[in-house]
Amino acid sequence: MFAIYKRELKSYFRTFIGFLFIAVTLFFLGMYFSVYSLINRYPYFAYTVSAVAFVFLISVPILTMRVLADEKRSKTDQLILTAPVSVTSIVVGKFLALLTVFLIPVVVICFYPLLMSRFGTVPMAESYLAILAYFLYGMTAIAIGLFISSLTESQVIAAVLGFGVLFLGYMMSAICSLISSTGNWLTKILGCFDLYTHFGEMLSGTLNLDGIVYYFSLTILVLFLTVQSIQKRRYSVSAKHLSVGAYSTGMIAVSVAIVIAVNLIMGEMPGTWTDIDLTGNKLFSLTDQTREYVATIQEDVTIYVLVNEDNQDVTLKQTLERYDDLSDYITVEYVDPTVNPMFYRQYTDSVITTNSLIVVSDKRNKVINYNDVYEITYDYTDYSSTTTGYDGEGQITSALDYVLSDDLPKLYITEGHGEYELSSSFNSALEKENVEYETINLMDYDAVPEDAACLLINGSAGDFSEDDKNKVIAYLENGGKVILITAYLGDAETPNLDAILDYMGMEVAEGIVVEQNAENYYSSPYYLLPTVGISTYTSGIYNTYYIFAPYAQGIMIEDETAEDIAYTTLLSTSADAFSKIGIENLEDFEKAEEDIDGPFAIGVEAVKTLEEGEATLVVYGCEQLFTDNANAMVSGANQMLFTNTISEFVDHEVSISIPVKEYEVSMLTISQSSILLWAPLVTVILPVGFLVVGFVIWFKRRKR
Repeated sequence: MFAIYKRELKSYFRTFIGFLFIAVTLFFLGMYFSVYSLINRYPYFAYTVSAVAFVFLISVPILTMRVLADEKRSKTDQLILTAPVSVTSIVVGKFLALLTVFLIPVVVICFYPLLMSRFGTVPMAESYLAILAYFLYGMTAIAIGLFISSLTESQVIAAVLGFGVLFLGYMMSAICSLISSTGNWLTKILGCFDLYTHFGEMLSGTLNLDGIVYYFSLTILVLFLTVQSIQKRRYSVSAKHLSVGAYSTGMIAVSVAIVIAVNLIMGEMPGTWTDIDLTGNKLFSLTDQTREYVATIQEDVTIYVLVNEDNQDVTLKQTLERYDDLSDYITVEYVDPTVNPMFYRQYTDSVITTNSLIVVSDKRNKVINYNDVYEITYDYTDYSSTTTGYDGEGQITSALDYVLSDDLPKLYITEGHGEYELSSSFNSALEKENVEYETINLMDYDAVPEDAACLLINGSAGDFSEDDKNKVIAYLENGGKVILITAYLGDAETPNLDAILDYMGMEVAEGIVVEQNAENYYSSPYYLLPTVGISTYTSGIYNTYYIFAPYAQGIMIEDETAEDIAYTTLLSTSADAFSKIGIENLEDFEKAEEDIDGPFAIGVEAVKTLEEGEATLVVYGCEQLFTDNANAMVSGANQMLFTNTISEFVDHEVSISIPVKEYEVSMLTISQSSILLWAPLVTVILPVGFLVVGFVIWFKRRKR
């Protein structure tokens, strides 16, 4: 076999065709790399690989057309067929030689992601997975080209047939959709020759083990068919060489059946076993929150997807597969809107888009419009839009909880005292947590409504009235739950808000906290990064994220050993912190005599034991804590703290408000001079260099 390999490999670089193949491949790779990664500054190398897949349709047939067809035409194949070497060795040797030629441009492009990393953050795992997918697709295409070359004596016919077969494999998914939008036995058979789908799935960032099995098994099968094709000819040349490995229709049928069976088994395996998420932001993985929640499901839920399965959004499809694998109670069904266009009318009167989801249980249903699955930002200066986030998991987990909940909890948010309004992103977090919320002016009520699961006081700019204070304390005395976010009001006195805190044995330190430990603040000693305590409120945050608390107030506990109140510190300063009094005339951050020594709590849970039940008050000493600006400073951790707190108060075992996952990393930052340096190198200089070397070698041999 090695002798065949060496002979074949040398022939490709002596006849110029090997250099031509490498040059053409590198040219197209370099061209699309320059367009996508250098000029348009996309950090995803998969874009380049996806764009050049069509090159296989042309380059592989040209590379493989002569490997066996030319030897048959010139009758030199009879020398090999009668030689003391197995047909398998002949085929494998020739295949490995072809694969080596293909590996050269593959090795070259392995340096491209490293080049991109000089100009910004590049998802390396995704980039090299794309290169692996490119190699596997090319390997299978070469094996197919080799087989077709064994069927004919004409190089032209081999090239044309090779193009046709590879084109069918490239387009098979679309062809199956045209034959039947719902799928049938014919499309399942044809789908076995769908060369592109597994390739596309790996380009999206998932290491698809059944895809790897598919490409290797198909390659081995095609090589076996090539061996059988040659065996048939070898038998006709010399019958005495017939052996157990000779041409056999039965063996072909058995081999095809084995390959189909292996791939069917792999296809039936749970995606959690076969798909490895290599995206930097774990786009296709389910969070621990979702896994913990789904483990509690004990009722059947059906998720209807309004699209033909073959045409579904790849990212959303993989997310749904993971839900399906995670619980026997969750079923995913596809409804083709071209076949059943009015199906959604059973659940909503609104028009919804293709790829939308309808989550249905015996209690209720919820529609997830496809437009809500992705977060899109708009630039109104040029009327462009950019997809910045993926919220598939967040929407689906929220919908599951919504359709399975017996009753939806109610949150009341106080108003009338200058409170902060929750931004749209925090309101969306409440909706995903399936919490109904309503603003309430306590002056209009005799008491906090009985259906209140929680009362939120969000940074009051003025003191409560004594009547409002009494209503809040009465609510606590009846086992109520209150979230109180304090606001710095300067010298203004707030005896009624103070009384609510005093009822739970706490008070707010005068002034604003100044942090002197550099590890506990960002940019300014007033921009606190408090220490995060271990609690269900800080689940997913502790030891992973910072919390950003600008201009915070210190919370002091009067008696931490009180028998009837249990305290849990959620956020705290360092021992070096102090509370600065009179910041209106601030000249420096030095501690003055009247300032109050720390450390302080910035977030505290107080649970008071009552004669019947418990009263719970969670206090956060930062009026800007739950705002978009503060949240953006720590990649959404403040919102995570908010949803964890709400989840704890409405008796969710785990928060089901999953943050939106960032869809893309930042664009590359490449200067024009760098583009002018690297684009010509990868597009022109490298391909032309291989052509020149090939021409020189060919010309020298021609002169001999």
